Amino acid sequence: MARPFKSRRICCAPESNYFKPAGVPMSALEEISLTMDEFEALRLADLEGLYHESAAQEMSVSRQTFGNIIASARKKMADCIVNTRAIKIEGGIYTMDSMRTFVCLKCKHEWQVPFGTGRPDKCPECESRNIHRSPKERGYAHMAGGRGKCRRRSS
Repeated sequence: MARPFKSRRICCAPESNYFKPAGVPMSALEEISLTMDEFEALRLADLEGLYHESAAQEMSVSRQTFGNIIASARKKMADCIVNTRAIKIEGGIYTMDSMRTFVCLKCKHEWQVPFGTGRPDKCPECESRNIHRSPKERGYAHMAGGRGKCRRRSS
């Protein structure tokens, strides 16, 4: 009997889920499907620059599974670029993080709100409007000083 498929953890959905070459009509394009976990693997490894071990922990999978996911994603991306295909990001078995962390720059208070509830207007402690997403979630790479989207906190 096959081992049950384990759900992969992702931090957020892409802002756009469809990409196609400019100047080529849709009727002339073949479509490749990139799953949400493959999208997350590309984000963690190639955009954030995480090692496979760290990225695997972020996604709650083994390092070997992460390696398989990233290899599949890179092959699909190369196929789309080289062979002029459209790519659609959809599907897969995954769970999405459910909370966002904000910080008040005036009083340094940190709090969490669920995804989908909108951005808070003010700090719940001092009522300052000088609030931002936590730098840990905005994607600052710890040593490289780079930025990316949806970076998870180390727990």
